Amino acid sequence: MLDISVDNNSIQIGPHFSVDFQRTLRIPDDEGTYPLPPGLGSFPIYRVEDYAKRVPEAWNEHGGVFIPMYQREAMWLSFGGSDWCPSAVKVAVGKVNALTGKRLHKKLNRTRQNYLVAPNQPWLDGINAGEGYIRQFVAMPLGKGYTVEEQITGKGEFGGMQVIVYAPKEGEFHEPSEPSGVFHEEEAVYSPVMPLECESVEMGLGAGGRMEQKIYPDEYGVAVWDADNFGEVYVHIVNSDMFCQITDLEPPATPISAETYTEYGYPWFRLYDEFMPDIEAPEVLAKVKTVDEVEQKEGAGGEMDDSVEVDKEQVLGIKLN
Repeated sequence: MLDISVDNNSIQIGPHFSVDFQRTLRIPDDEGTYPLPPGLGSFPIYRVEDYAKRVPEAWNEHGGVFIPMYQREAMWLSFGGSDWCPSAVKVAVGKVNALTGKRLHKKLNRTRQNYLVAPNQPWLDGINAGEGYIRQFVAMPLGKGYTVEEQITGKGEFGGMQVIVYAPKEGEFHEPSEPSGVFHEEEAVYSPVMPLECESVEMGLGAGGRMEQKIYPDEYGVAVWDADNFGEVYVHIVNSDMFCQITDLEPPATPISAETYTEYGYPWFRLYDEFMPDIEAPEVLAKVKTVDEVEQKEGAGGEMDDSVEVDKEQVLGIKLN
């Protein structure tokens, strides 16, 4: 099994893969498809075992880590590691596969790809919901029907996020004679606003606004991966009050809104990956209602986000090697 460790707000799974969880702007949930928002710094990561006597009892069974998020706050996953030795990676929200909408399991599918490969996949911002786009990961409380898990399974049983990483079979890839470095996403940190207050609650992930992003097919083939050599980590998500109760620490402040961010001319990003294909989006995920759609259906009276006009001059291009 692959070793798992936490270092500098990053989870290292095996020798050739790491992931950190980036705070970001929650893009408007409207009819638009938005470019990639920036990273606003990593969420702090805490090990469950370090707070074993203060976390819910079920957490000690799952183990893993926890991160604090505000309700309606968004995140994306930044993948890092050795660029010469890729990994197969499954990502699930409430144990629902974020690529297929099926229950999370250990098998790597040959027909319908249920994992991504890092690299080339540098990041993941949400569930696979359409041709060339995703629906942003947005934190929402369990038990109220907002999360992807609840909409697909009918229950808010697990919450959080689960990540499984598979190593390639021995001999499939060889280390270059000269160091090749690591791949990672640049971080841009901007000034946040003050924290919000809310009651103590465990969180899951709902679907937010629509963003340009492809999920690339596995160019190596499923036979390359060692299905018996993997590492799995459970990422619990808590709101600010629950975080304070567990750690006695103040949570980080919530980031500025997309409207304010754009008003001040900060950059958005577009990945130049036209030459890369995109795996098919499953119907079950394409039909998941967004957080705003659930609120409107339930008559919760939540305010719809204002659309944001992103000037072309604010969109910076990133070339995929």
